[in-house]
Amino acid sequence: MKFLVLTLILAAGVGIFLFLGKTGNIEIVAPTNLPAAALDVPEATSSQSSASKTTNPASKLVDIENQKPLDSPPEIIKAIYLTGWSAGNPAKIKYLIDLVKTTEINAVVIDIKDYSGYVAYDSQVPEVKKYDAKEIRIPLINKLIKQLHDEGIYVIARITVFQDPQLSQARPDLTVKSKKTGGPWLDNKKLSWIDPAAKEGWNYNITIAKEAASRGFDELNFDYIRFPSDGDLSDMNFTFWDKKTSKSLVMGIFFKTLRQELAGTKISADLFGLATVNQDDLGIGQVIERAYEYFDYVAPMVYPSHYASGFLGYKNPALYPYEVVKYSLDSAIKRLLNYGKPQTATSTASSTIASSTANTSSSIGQLTVGNPLIKAKLRPWLQDFDLGADYTASMVKKEIQAVTDSLGDNFSGWMLWNPSNVYTKGVLESAL
Repeated sequence: MKFLVLTLILAAGVGIFLFLGKTGNIEIVAPTNLPAAALDVPEATSSQSSASKTTNPASKLVDIENQKPLDSPPEIIKAIYLTGWSAGNPAKIKYLIDLVKTTEINAVVIDIKDYSGYVAYDSQVPEVKKYDAKEIRIPLINKLIKQLHDEGIYVIARITVFQDPQLSQARPDLTVKSKKTGGPWLDNKKLSWIDPAAKEGWNYNITIAKEAASRGFDELNFDYIRFPSDGDLSDMNFTFWDKKTSKSLVMGIFFKTLRQELAGTKISADLFGLATVNQDDLGIGQVIERAYEYFDYVAPMVYPSHYASGFLGYKNPALYPYEVVKYSLDSAIKRLLNYGKPQTATSTASSTIASSTANTSSSIGQLTVGNPLIKAKLRPWLQDFDLGADYTASMVKKEIQAVTDSLGDNFSGWMLWNPSNVYTKGVLESAL
């Protein structure tokens, strides 16, 4: 009898262990390490199994017709971020709508293609189908956009570009390769990348973006528009980037291509926070003036936790949200206003771009230097997650105040990032 009881206990224990093993696979990918530089946004959590993909029964549902962007979009955008999984969850959408009705929030950024490389809805892009690159997280995307538009919510589609394991797997010829193994090179999060100079990679993402625009999204937000920043960078082997053309020019031509191909569509660019203050390209090809040239909105990720110890003399910059955000945006707005004027040969912004252009191959084209018709606006990403410090409502409010104080008459709003998609109402002003 004792032996039977012991056996049952052991069996139950093993069963619990296996259950936790199968359901405990939720992974919040922490921000990666970029030595002496700002980091990218912490990636969102995939809270579902990848088993759904295109076989998800939801993909058999019939969506409504494509929507149109809002006729009268808000001039100042105050947004929160949602993963594709959250956007496909009715309870989470109800939560968003409640925030909009009771706070100053009037917009949402939704992942339609994240770090996994999967498109989050039933995309009809032929290459997406061919590469098995969709996972139906949002069953009826058109219906969702209509629901949000009916509430007056401005809807932004976020597209992760060059970090793309799915395209890398389907098209190994486009991937950044490892010199050691000959296979895909992996960053610190064990994710593979597409060569940022591969035109087919550009076209693939532009096609996805065009489809998203046709669905009725009000704006397209591009992230990971850069060269890799972490991992064994010396092990990277590029097939398309010739290493003679500067990384910033490669990105500049990509930005220009986005603008040309998406004429008439609002587009925004996510950049490292340090792109606001550094005059170089951070080793990843991001120079903020390049983005000013071609995007409607430039969104530096000025998360205080992502600045290295010693920035502005602070041992832990995360503890100084107002000071870090204010300093970064003061620099960014100065560079924007200067770049919108005719440039002189001695201008820092102009000379930085001109020199990088002059010293590169003309094989992929050139950029305009000092466009007096710049229409870009600054709209930063702000930290609403615990990293470097416990981020209280008071600390997030200090970030928001810094944006208001810095941008003044040029204030165009902000976007809050929290990978868990939970936002404290105490952070936000009441809409009532």
